[in-house]
Amino acid sequence: MKYVKRSEQIDLFLYLGKWLLLACTIAALAGSASAFFLFALDWATNTRVAHRWLIAFLPVAGFVVGWLYLRFGQSVEAGNNLLIEEIHDPQKVVPLRMAPLVLGGTIVSHLFGASVGREGTAVQMGGALADQLTHLLKLKNEDRRILLMAGISAGFASVFGTPLAGAVFGLEVLAIGRMRYDAIFPCVVAAILADQVGLLWGVHHTHYAIPFVPPISAWPLLAMVLAGALFGLIGKVFAGATHGLGAWMKRRMAYAPLRPLVGGVVVAGAVWLFSADRFIGLGIPTIVEAFQQPLAPYDFAAKMVFTIASLGSGFKGGEVTPLFFIGATLGNALAPLLNLPFPLLAGVGFVAVFAGAANTPIASTLMAMELFGSEVGLYAALACVVSYLFSGHTGIYRAQRMAQTKHSSKTTN
Repeated sequence: MKYVKRSEQIDLFLYLGKWLLLACTIAALAGSASAFFLFALDWATNTRVAHRWLIAFLPVAGFVVGWLYLRFGQSVEAGNNLLIEEIHDPQKVVPLRMAPLVLGGTIVSHLFGASVGREGTAVQMGGALADQLTHLLKLKNEDRRILLMAGISAGFASVFGTPLAGAVFGLEVLAIGRMRYDAIFPCVVAAILADQVGLLWGVHHTHYAIPFVPPISAWPLLAMVLAGALFGLIGKVFAGATHGLGAWMKRRMAYAPLRPLVGGVVVAGAVWLFSADRFIGLGIPTIVEAFQQPLAPYDFAAKMVFTIASLGSGFKGGEVTPLFFIGATLGNALAPLLNLPFPLLAGVGFVAVFAGAANTPIASTLMAMELFGSEVGLYAALACVVSYLFSGHTGIYRAQRMAQTKHSSKTTN
């Protein structure tokens, strides 16, 4: 009996050593890629702000990126969904070209004024770079699944500066109602180290402050339930509208590069017509304002429209930072109606709309505590869970599978 126990411990040390080395390698690759991406993104944003005329070339930029994907990137065009599918049903190693294509496509999108995010780029780079180890080490499918999950966690953690949320995101995003705990050690190590690698490269993440969190009492808790339900519905509308527009454009325009060209005309035209610069790009300055002062109550809806038009027509980037903008500005608008502080509801909305749209309430709650402090955790958790319930059984990631329904009153949606 003693021999068996010792053997199990030796096997465990071998397992930890193997995945510690692999997770460190993934972290170095993903963290460095995210750092380069964030520096390039800052350059693109600052250049566009300094030279506003660049927005007029958004249709041309969209056409060029669409043509490049048609010519060289059809095998990786599914993006995050390709990574999720490969984890569920491993077929072949993700082509390395995914990383430079999504990096270049996202930088171009931001340089010329599309309303897209950054998480998709970091996650795809992390996953694609991690999967190259499959070739080198001739890993089996089960190890490859874990490798891809660690790459997703590392990319998410390093681009937002949230290692705990990144680790859990890689475990939680695959299926509604189920987490893969066999990958928890590699995901945690890869996420923590990737974030540190980014910091070593000199990355600085935006600071959001919630100076006062009300004590736990009946009304704030009830307000979180009410706000969480609205956040979830908004997340559902966003995901459905983005998918719907994308499907409609594919039916109407068989030639893929035409879709972002047309979308670029619409987005650029609206920006010039309405002076709507605040609703393109990441929108970080407006998110910060949502924590500081009252904003126009329609800001969240305008950002939704610009982002749906950009992503639905084929521009590259991600959904998550626009969802942060939508959630923070919607929370800002709800604060006086619910008699709660602006910063609190802006912060809760920031994570809760994302929780509903991505079906990741645990990762979103951890993100709230990492970004805003542990004091907001209880309120954020309640709003994120309610948002998750009200967002239905679909989300921004179409490859996400249904492992278990969200509630017993409904079997499908």
